[in-house]
Amino acid sequence: MALTFTDMVTQARNNVSGVTSQEAREKINSNPNTLVIDVQDAADAGACGLIPSGVNISLGMLPIRADLGVPAELRDERLSDRSRPVLVTCGAGGQAALGAYALKLMGFTDVAYIDGGTAAWKQAGFDVEEA
Repeated sequence: MALTFTDMVTQARNNVSGVTSQEAREKINSNPNTLVIDVQDAADAGACGLIPSGVNISLGMLPIRADLGVPAELRDERLSDRSRPVLVTCGAGGQAALGAYALKLMGFTDVAYIDGGTAAWKQAGFDVEEA
């Protein structure tokens, strides 16, 4: 049976941890090495804004940027350390769960998605930066 987007998100959420916006903020504040990745397409991330210190790497490019086996010019060096804490976000959380799960499958040991995405972050009263 073919999976829907919702099925894939459910599978991802069953296999990788989600954190609240408050928990994400505490993790970022307690460990400045935490990498926040917004996996929305650039135009969408720009419309929502980025979590401070966050970077935009689209969901489609994330596995390539994190792959240590591709040529160096295709990789993102910020993703070379599999033990680096990574929080993944998007607009509402679905794509974030998929991104976090992809990173977990690629060997990242400290990865989670922000439940509710950047929308939940903003609803909690936390600032965003223009992308």
